Amino acid sequence: MTATPRQPESPSEPRGRGRFARDVQRPVSRVPGRSRRALRDSLADTLALVALPLVVALTLPAAFAGGGTRRWFGGRAESQRAEAQAAKDAAAAAFYDLDTAQRDLRISIETIAAVDDSPAARRAITDFEALGRRIDEASHQYINAVDAHDLDRDDLDASTAVRARTELAKAKDDLDNVKRELDRFADGLGPLLGKAETQLARLVPAVERARQGLLAASNALDAVRTSGLKADDLAARLAALAPELTKLNQGAGQHGVPHTLERAERVAREAEAVRVEAERLPEKAAEIDHRLVSLRTRAQALTTRAEQVEPVLSELRRRFTAACWQDLQGVPDLAGENVRQAELKLKEAQTARDEQRWPDATALLSTVRALLNTTDESVSAAGDRLRRLNAVQKDPQQEIDRTRFAIRDAQRLAMAGRNTPDPRHARPLDESVARLERAIGTLEGRHPDYWHFLTETEAVRQSVAGVVSQIREERGAAH
Repeated sequence: MTATPRQPESPSEPRGRGRFARDVQRPVSRVPGRSRRALRDSLADTLALVALPLVVALTLPAAFAGGGTRRWFGGRAESQRAEAQAAKDAAAAAFYDLDTAQRDLRISIETIAAVDDSPAARRAITDFEALGRRIDEASHQYINAVDAHDLDRDDLDASTAVRARTELAKAKDDLDNVKRELDRFADGLGPLLGKAETQLARLVPAVERARQGLLAASNALDAVRTSGLKADDLAARLAALAPELTKLNQGAGQHGVPHTLERAERVAREAEAVRVEAERLPEKAAEIDHRLVSLRTRAQALTTRAEQVEPVLSELRRRFTAACWQDLQGVPDLAGENVRQAELKLKEAQTARDEQRWPDATALLSTVRALLNTTDESVSAAGDRLRRLNAVQKDPQQEIDRTRFAIRDAQRLAMAGRNTPDPRHARPLDESVARLERAIGTLEGRHPDYWHFLTETEAVRQSVAGVVSQIREERGAAH
């Protein structure tokens, strides 16, 4: 009902009395017949309008109740209908929870299946399939129970409502039981799922590292070539990784997570090796150049030293017996041949370096170094032999005292904490004493074999050192 603004009163009319008020107070006898009929019709219409809200209020609940055929309050059927509806709602909630849990768990199973191919993972997949069949059975029973009973029927009787409630409650219990079984199964997947998620977490960074590694190796090769160096072997190694990059780009969905992860790590490792070698290439070139100069200088120096071997041998022949120098007779020829071979290899190494065949150059330089080392040892052996023979010829007692001191030191160690020495230690020490005495005896005569004396005393000291080492090991093990 809409409020009407109050109209201002005319000053010429009494307060509270308008035109309509004057018309109502007129005597009825003064109203013509036609006017009375119009007034009665107007009054009837007014009464009809006043009674309309009451009629609407009485008829609306019946209309919303389905035509007035269902009772809204009281009745056993309505109570059972409400209980059945509550059971239906509870079963629907259980069905939704189970469906959600199954969807979540299926994602976990798919994750495990994509990553893990172990017996445990295969068994988990099989168990999940069996559990899925039980879930389907419980879900089918729930759907049948819902479809079998229309709880919104107007003529639903109490017995039907009770039966619906019972079946829906049983369906809910079955759904809850399967849900608990599903939860226990999900709890048991923890280790497998953790392992799978760890590998998946490693997959994307591993693939990205492989791609970045290949890019870095390619950039390093470009920089090397810009500097004028060739790197054909490195370029070939990098090109061999192109098919691997293609497989990485195809993704784990096609090749599997474990294989993709392994491939990514291998590609990253090999690409990093190419990058490191490419960045080291200028340094390697400089190092090879330095070695070429150094070994060439050393070969020239050995050539000069080899020429001095013959005078040393002449002095050995003149002053000592043949046993002291006979094994050195071939040193001059061997030294000369080794130096010639070293110089030939140096030329080959220079050629390899000019052609930037870095592995060949490195191998040839290693051969040159080995030849020069052998030559150096041979040339040095002649001069060292003369020096030692001169020393022992002048004063053999120094070598004798040195050897006797080693024997006595070993004997004291063998007797430490004992009344009698262990035969395993005493026997070789006694033999060393006798061997030293025999070596001293070779110095007697007109032409003593000094070289035999030196080699014997050296052998005696080595034997004594072996006994000392044995004693210390045994006592260390005992403690």
